[in-house]
Amino acid sequence: MRNLVFVLMLVTSVCFGQTVANFTLTNAVDGKEVSLNNFTSSPGVVIIFTSNSCPYDGYYLNRIRSLANQYNSKIPVLLVNSGKDDTESVAQMKNYADQCKLDVPYLADKDQKLLSSLNPRKSPEGFLLQKTGGEFKVVYRGAIDDNAQSEKEVKVSYLKDAIVKLLAGQKIDVADIRPVGCTIRK
Repeated sequence: MRNLVFVLMLVTSVCFGQTVANFTLTNAVDGKEVSLNNFTSSPGVVIIFTSNSCPYDGYYLNRIRSLANQYNSKIPVLLVNSGKDDTESVAQMKNYADQCKLDVPYLADKDQKLLSSLNPRKSPEGFLLQKTGGEFKVVYRGAIDDNAQSEKEVKVSYLKDAIVKLLAGQKIDVADIRPVGCTIRK
């Protein structure tokens, strides 16, 4: 049991500080390609793995919108769907984006390369990348906040706090919080 705990700790911490290679994914909202290299003038980028069908993604939709509205001009917010089920197809992503009036890129990662690179545990799960020395590095991964089901009862907004610290040039104290949501299938 002790070895299993150690292995799990290694798996969940592998991503922190990791350099994220450039990627190019299609935005289901408008069909255009979006690359990480499009954001080289930004101090960071937020990537949130999400889906069309997980109820937790629905619980977080307004909070993600609010985060994007507040920070998108400084720190772009990108939604990524790596699901391969029929309900997660690019056509279904487009329908979902239209229904929900998403105004941030909703990127299709159907070959799951970004998924394999960042190894998210749940949907939704957020990653904050910081631009350092010409590269983007993971400085936060995990839960968006501490209350998946009730926005009104949120006490700690982990992802937002990490963004605020990044923008202020401060150390991000809490860099990895276990997310709550649906398991992402590979």
